[in-house]
Amino acid sequence: MTVTVFIRYQLDPFKRALFEQYSKNWLSIIPKCGGDLIGYWMPHEGTNNIAFALISFESLAAYESYRARLRADSEGMANFNFAEEHKFILAEERTFLRKVVA
Repeated sequence: MTVTVFIRYQLDPFKRALFEQYSKNWLSIIPKCGGDLIGYWMPHEGTNNIAFALISFESLAAYESYRARLRADSEGMANFNFAEEHKFILAEERTFLRKVVA
């Protein structure tokens, strides 16, 4: 069963450009580490401090393996450190979803 991780980010609205750079960095790192990146979405109109990401995996076990690879990846760790250093993510929520099929 494929699972999709829906990530909701609460951002510092004055640091959106930093979050956009962080998101762009993941565009190559996530697939390299085994995630099927559907994409990142930035605020455009309306609420200016909420962003989203969607990443799919073959299973929860595949997600756990991906997380281990991500933590061992030098580019991945550099991106995590970039976020921690600049503090543009105020909160992050993860929801695991499965697609409804007939």
